[in-house]
Amino acid sequence: MISRFTRSPASRLSTLLFGGALLSIISLCAEAAPPATGRTDVPSGPDNRPPATSVLGTSTVAFTTSMDVLNDTTKLGPGDRVSFRVVEDRHEPIGLVVTDSGEMEVPLIGRVKAVDKTCKQLAREIKPLLEKEYFVKATVIIGLDLVGTKSRGKVYITGQVRSPGALELMPGEPVTVSQAILRAGSLSDFADKRNVRLVRKKEGAQASKPGDVRTAAPRTGFLKGIFGRKEAPANDATDTIIVDLVEILEKGHLEQDPELKVGDLIFVPERLINF
Repeated sequence: MISRFTRSPASRLSTLLFGGALLSIISLCAEAAPPATGRTDVPSGPDNRPPATSVLGTSTVAFTTSMDVLNDTTKLGPGDRVSFRVVEDRHEPIGLVVTDSGEMEVPLIGRVKAVDKTCKQLAREIKPLLEKEYFVKATVIIGLDLVGTKSRGKVYITGQVRSPGALELMPGEPVTVSQAILRAGSLSDFADKRNVRLVRKKEGAQASKPGDVRTAAPRTGFLKGIFGRKEAPANDATDTIIVDLVEILEKGHLEQDPELKVGDLIFVPERLINF
C-alpha cells in the first residue's frame, strides 16, 4: 500500500517562515552591493559618474609627487591636453587645454604661455606664481595626455633650395635646420652649405618673413668684389645664426643643428665662386 506523506499545519508554517527570512536576507545583500561603474580606479559621484575634474586618460599625474620626473623633451602646442594638479592641494588632477593663442588657463593665476614649453618648464614657471599668494610650497605636476593635431605655426625657407616656401611645424615633432632643408627638396647645385642663415625674431618682436633677409652687396675693390661680401646691416628685431651643413650632414655634428621655432626663417645663400 502506498501512503502519501502529509505535513502537519505546524510544519507548513515553519517552512513559510524560513522562506520569508531567506528572501529578506537576499534583498538586503542586493541593496548593500556597490553599483557597477565599469571602472575601479576612478571615484564615483552620487549618480555613479566620475566627477567633472577627474582625469580618465593615461596620465600618471595623479600618482606623481616630484617635479623632477616631469617630461622635459616634448614641447606643448595648440590643442594639447594636459593634466594639472598641485600636490599640496590634495585634489584630483584637472584637465587643461593649450589654446590656439598658445596660452593655458591655470587655476588661481589665470592665463600663462604654454606653447613651445615642456611640462617641466611650465611647472617650474607656475610654481613661484602659486607660492607668491596661495601656497607656502607648491609642487606643480603637469602631464601631457593628448597631443593636438593643429599646426604650431610655420617656418620659411628661401634661397638656394629646390622648393622654397613655408613649412608647417606639427606638435610633438621637432624639426631642425637640416631636416627643414631636406623637406624643401634639399640644396640647389650652387648653394653655400657652410653659411646657411637662421634668422630668428627676438622676444617681443614680430615674426620673421622671407623679405627680412636681403642678399649682401659685394665689397668695394676688385679682389674684395670677387671673394667677399659686405656685412648685412644689424637688425634689432632678429638674431642670425650661421649654420654649417657640412659639419652636420657630412661630419655628423648633430649638436650644431638648431631646432626650429615658429616664425624662423632659413636663408641659403649662393656660393661666391661656382665651379
